[in-house]
Amino acid sequence: MKKPLVGAFLSALLLGAGAAPAVAAEAAPAPEARATAVDFAGTVALSNCSGSVVRAPSSQPDDPALVLSNGHCLETGFPGPGQVLVDRASTRSFTLLNAAGGGVGTLRASKIAYGTMTDTDVSLYQLTTTYAQIESSYGIKALELDSARPAQGTAITVASGYWKRTYSCAVDGFAYRLKEGSWTWKDSVRYTSACQTIGGTSGSPVIDDATGKVVAVNNTGNEDGRRCTDNNPCEVDENGAVTVRKGINYAQQTYGIVPCLGPGNRIDLDRTGCALPKP
Repeated sequence: MKKPLVGAFLSALLLGAGAAPAVAAEAAPAPEARATAVDFAGTVALSNCSGSVVRAPSSQPDDPALVLSNGHCLETGFPGPGQVLVDRASTRSFTLLNAAGGGVGTLRASKIAYGTMTDTDVSLYQLTTTYAQIESSYGIKALELDSARPAQGTAITVASGYWKRTYSCAVDGFAYRLKEGSWTWKDSVRYTSACQTIGGTSGSPVIDDATGKVVAVNNTGNEDGRRCTDNNPCEVDENGAVTVRKGINYAQQTYGIVPCLGPGNRIDLDRTGCALPKP
């Protein structure tokens, strides 16, 4: 995993499982050509990860806003295999960024609405503010979750609020199963090699360049070419064949979250079409 970073001072050192950053000023890879310029508006910086303010297509202006990140970025620690957190109290804070990557305000959670590292690697925080309040105070709209599965070849941008950096590449394909240490994720997005994400980019939204919608959440990569170990995920196909791709990074699709969001942005794991793991 692109392991969370610990503290401002330590984040300048080689920290973390996952391709850890050397220093914050490390040069970003040259971006590939893309259809639209993806910026940082609506992304957030966590204390140790990246994230974004997101909405479902059906979300309303007066609904409490949601922040999307990784399950392994939770302040409660990594959820164990099979563990699912729902409606856990939280007062975590997030720095909201504008298009240029400048911090414009602090958002605060009221709870962890959902979090897991089983089948996917995702966390959703419910905020104390609504989408309308955020837009009124900061002029920033939430990013919309795409309700459709992304296609192979889709041009994408990974936008890291922690590092205020973007990574541009394409969807190279999908891993039927992605195994890393104790965890297994389903139907993961595999990037082309141009997206060389690093520690601290965990939880970044993966944005379809053509639509501006969120199609996945960045979470891991194979650092050393090892097989299915921590920081070295491997792909497993339908027949059990294992493939290791050193230096390749991955994300978890987010279209499956949309059917699980009911009125008021409430997580309802019993809604029709919702396939997120239950506690």
